[in-house]
Amino acid sequence: MSPTRPTSAPPASAPAPAPAPAPATAPVPARALLIRAPLRRVLGGAGRTGSWRRAPVLTGAALLLGLVMLLHAYVPNRFGNVGSLVETFLPWFGLFVPVLAAGAVWRRAPAAVLALVLPVTVWLSLFGGLLVDKSHPGGDLTLVTHNVGADNPDPAGTARDLAASGADVLALEEITAQDLGVYEAELAEAYPYHAVRGTVGVWSRLPLSDTRPVDIATDVGPLAATKPADARAAGDRALRTTVATDRGPLAVYVVHLGSVRLNPRTGFWTGSRDRNAQALGEVLAADRSERVVLLGDLNGTLDDRALAGITSELHSAQEAAGDGFGFSWPAKFPVARIDQILVRGVEPTGSWVLPATGSDHLPVAAGVDW
Repeated sequence: MSPTRPTSAPPASAPAPAPAPAPATAPVPARALLIRAPLRRVLGGAGRTGSWRRAPVLTGAALLLGLVMLLHAYVPNRFGNVGSLVETFLPWFGLFVPVLAAGAVWRRAPAAVLALVLPVTVWLSLFGGLLVDKSHPGGDLTLVTHNVGADNPDPAGTARDLAASGADVLALEEITAQDLGVYEAELAEAYPYHAVRGTVGVWSRLPLSDTRPVDIATDVGPLAATKPADARAAGDRALRTTVATDRGPLAVYVVHLGSVRLNPRTGFWTGSRDRNAQALGEVLAADRSERVVLLGDLNGTLDDRALAGITSELHSAQEAAGDGFGFSWPAKFPVARIDQILVRGVEPTGSWVLPATGSDHLPVAAGVDW
């Protein structure tokens, strides 16, 4: 019997290599998650049958919004001046975009999301430039215009605030006969030169000359021919003067165009404003002065077609050198810029809105350079 061979133990197996650690991933910012989640919700169903036909009303509304903004000049004014009304509040149409976007995400409607590209692109092309601060240092003159308000409870305080603004040339609109003396007294020290015609006036640190009323076809009533000249002049709403600067003469217009009204029966009534704007545009076109500034309450935004005769002659200091929309009315919650500083032949260096006074308008200011 052969000896029993000892059984050898099987060799110990080598330990399995540890799995390689997963590459570290950077944490996703919370803001990115907020954007990705809705997109995933919409795009995740984009390939499903019928997903592109979802929410046709939202898709149509997005396209209509873009077309209205793009073609606002063609919205008719025949019925209630709807076209001018749309143009007055055109920047606010952008608020419909996030509303429609939320609806498109909720309904998982990729077509509606795609349709929103149109209104977003149009809005940015119209107003994107206003979101950038275009002001720069310098400025030979500071200009301020303010509709001081016929019902202003504190004209003296308003005058002091305006004098403290540092304006070299100050234009006031809607000056009442009872408040005129207050403004003259309060502004006399800062502004040795001033001129008033009817309800508009100009105060200046620099000499004024050749001041005269401007005919903007103001409706003074059917019996105007029977009234004495001084009675008719009390209703003047526009003047032109010349400011003597060390860089040469500057023609300055101070203007208050007719009021507008919005009511259910007549819609957006702009009759007197439109008539005044047309007449003023003709006056500006005939003025061959090298340097011209218009200060005033135009009762309309520069998108409004009714002001085309004015905007074809002068350009906006706010658009050229401002920061933001510069809304000026109403003072408590501004929704439109109807108080304007427009120029020709001088270069705006800045444009801004001043703090509220006792008026229902905010004062607006601009610096200009030669």
